[in-house]
Amino acid sequence: MAEADAADTEDAVSVWEPLGEPVFRAMWTAALVSNVGTWMQNVGAAWLMTSLTTSALLVALVQTATTLPVVLVSLPAGAIGDIVDRRWLLLVVQAWMLISAVILSGLTAVGATTPWVLLLLTFSLGFGTAFLNPTWQAIQPELVPRRELPAAISLGAVGFNIARAVGPAVGGLILAATGTATVFFLNAVSFVAVLVVVYRWKREPTTSDLPPERLSESIYRGVRFVRNAPALRSVLARTVLFITFASAIWALLPLLVRNQLHLGAGGYGIVLGVTGLGSAAGITVLERARKHFTTNQVVLGASALFGLVLVVLGTVHIVLVALVAVALGGLAWISVLSSLNTAVQTLSPEWVRARTLSVYMLFFLGGMAVSSLGWGVVADHLGTPMAFVIAGVGLVGGLVGGIHWRIPETDDLDLRPSGDWFNPRTEFEPPPDTGPVLVSVEYRIDPATADDFLAAVEKLGRVRRRNGARYWNVFRDTETDDRYLEVYLTGTWMAHLREHERVSVADREIQSRAVSFHVGDEPPQVSHFVSGMDEY
Repeated sequence: MAEADAADTEDAVSVWEPLGEPVFRAMWTAALVSNVGTWMQNVGAAWLMTSLTTSALLVALVQTATTLPVVLVSLPAGAIGDIVDRRWLLLVVQAWMLISAVILSGLTAVGATTPWVLLLLTFSLGFGTAFLNPTWQAIQPELVPRRELPAAISLGAVGFNIARAVGPAVGGLILAATGTATVFFLNAVSFVAVLVVVYRWKREPTTSDLPPERLSESIYRGVRFVRNAPALRSVLARTVLFITFASAIWALLPLLVRNQLHLGAGGYGIVLGVTGLGSAAGITVLERARKHFTTNQVVLGASALFGLVLVVLGTVHIVLVALVAVALGGLAWISVLSSLNTAVQTLSPEWVRARTLSVYMLFFLGGMAVSSLGWGVVADHLGTPMAFVIAGVGLVGGLVGGIHWRIPETDDLDLRPSGDWFNPRTEFEPPPDTGPVLVSVEYRIDPATADDFLAAVEKLGRVRRRNGARYWNVFRDTETDDRYLEVYLTGTWMAHLREHERVSVADREIQSRAVSFHVGDEPPQVSHFVSGMDEY
């Protein structure tokens, strides 16, 4: 990936600029083709289920089967995406999804697809998506200069929603003309485009003097990073608030189209196509909105609009009104999700990006899976229109809680490795699994600036915890009022060496701020201790 200098970050970047990067353009185009196939698949699966059963619960379970795998494999998927070659992982996952789609097409062609077979193979495709998404998004910084990353993320959303506009419409037409088996087969063909592009990608290998983490350790470190990152926790909270209610539209829209709007398969494709067109148009609106409003204001306003759309869909069953509503819903949907996704990526350093994205996907798609099931139950008992109204009112009401979780602006946040925190000097080389490791940093602090120092070092403590420390605290000497000892504990010597490798430019700035209060003649004294016991 090309390095960006400080001047680059000051230039305005058009949302279309990353398409000038050849590799990104090829990847984006392949993803567009694959997403068109996926939306065709979604139309075919949802419509086929309405033909196989009259149960609203089983229809809603199609959405659940698509997203539930995220709950089951999201964390290991993100961990694997951070510790193995991402290119080869993408190739394996795409091959898995290709095989699943071919099997579903073949069974449907011979009339062997039952509701549970459809759910099983839909689950299989969702399983592949759960492994694909964190890694696919994590490679974006490798494809564009750093200053173009927010635009590249937005372009990913553009491609997804162009596919949402085209895929359902084309899928609906093919469905009406030839049947669901053809739709499923064309989805299988779409995976070939991604396989070819990823195979031809000459990825620059990542370099590290340290061996890869074990899977269990990698998962633990990823979860610990998110838990000790307040900004990321705020994004996840806002995600849950939104998706709990917004998921009703994707779970129940087939029933609304069939039973309230009285449209057929082609009409359902058109409704989804209009939703996608609204989303594609929304990216331009979003680009303009970001120039005048904060991320928080964009998310709050778009969430309120989506809530109103749900209420309109539940109360007004005129086709033209519904089409206008879903177009506005698509605009609001992309505004919220693009803002949340951009925040997650720009708050995550390279070493943990796939894992933080997997946690985000766990909350987003996992929440959609569980909520879709819930909205299916509500619709079975109260009817589809009432379920839409309840979801809309709940979404607007939930915005009050969302005000407390602010999403930070990340334009100036530099999470590239600082490269200047060298490994500690030692008289002997501890074995990699030796531990725990105790690190102490001794500061001399003017009592007049002690409060400011403690505020600065508390922020440094969050960095230590995010990067791997199991315990962290600051102690004050009872005999000398200017002596403070920062102490943190890491599981093993190898884990501590990884901490040195993971320090970012932004982390270094936080550390420099804390050290600036030190008034000793020498720099703060850093000491490392490893456990001398066989067991701890």
